[in-house]
Amino acid sequence: MELGMVGLGKMGANMTSRLIEAGHRLVVTDRSNDAVARAADKGAVASSSLAELVKGLERPRAVWVMVPSGAPTEGVVKELVELVDEGDILVDGGNSNYKDTQRRAAGLEERRIFYVDVGTSGGVWGLSEGYSMMVGGDAQAVERIRPVLESLAPGPERGWGHVGASGSGHFVKMIHNGIEYGMMQAYAEGFEIMKKKDFGLDVHQVAEIWKHGSVVRSWLLDLTARALEGDQDLADIKGWVADSGEGRWTVAEAIDLDVPAPVITASLMMRFVSRQEDSFAAKVLAAMRNQFGGHAVKRG
Repeated sequence: MELGMVGLGKMGANMTSRLIEAGHRLVVTDRSNDAVARAADKGAVASSSLAELVKGLERPRAVWVMVPSGAPTEGVVKELVELVDEGDILVDGGNSNYKDTQRRAAGLEERRIFYVDVGTSGGVWGLSEGYSMMVGGDAQAVERIRPVLESLAPGPERGWGHVGASGSGHFVKMIHNGIEYGMMQAYAEGFEIMKKKDFGLDVHQVAEIWKHGSVVRSWLLDLTARALEGDQDLADIKGWVADSGEGRWTVAEAIDLDVPAPVITASLMMRFVSRQEDSFAAKVLAAMRNQFGGHAVKRG
């Protein structure tokens, strides 16, 4: 089928390539002219603006927005709304907050423009392995873009699904990322414990052993083994870990729903800890121990 792709970052560019390889016609645009040129070299139709992209698609159109969540997505959607027509479909494939998605979908419904939210997982490996996609929105609109979803997924009938009404796709992806935080933290802690023990363990070897038959095997473990190969000390990596928002939203949702989520919450807090060069809280703890017990403190 025919699809407009807005945003040619790591995910958008790879998704464009996968769709072109599957025989779809892609009209693309991005703030980077170089990114547009690279996509055109692979067979996409280049456009220099959203208006040109929309003009290059036949009605009823489908336009996939693959830009960062928040203000960038808000701005692109607002501009597209003024360019597309009744019956067209806008797809948000980024990591938008599901509440923002519900708000946008309700506003577009009044104009009879479909808004489909696709929680997309797969990262840089999606080009070769396919993407896992959690889709929310009107069933008719989802069915119309089925050929695109089937081509992006690992297989036509696996790795994707219509999970519910508008916002549900991004909600499920939010929970997915919260779980991911907890899994990553558990692996990280376990490997550090092994690294500190005086057995002289080759933690890369351990990761390779666990990859086959172990109950903790997973794709995250495969990637961990890959990262440890050649340098199990990870000497060139600083232990500074960002969070892109979904973990925070998951914790907030758990609080709103009175659901205990200690693992996901603790994993989010550990990311905050990783970004502290000198923790004031740790200084306070050391000072308290010194005050009540006379315990020694390390001076800077």
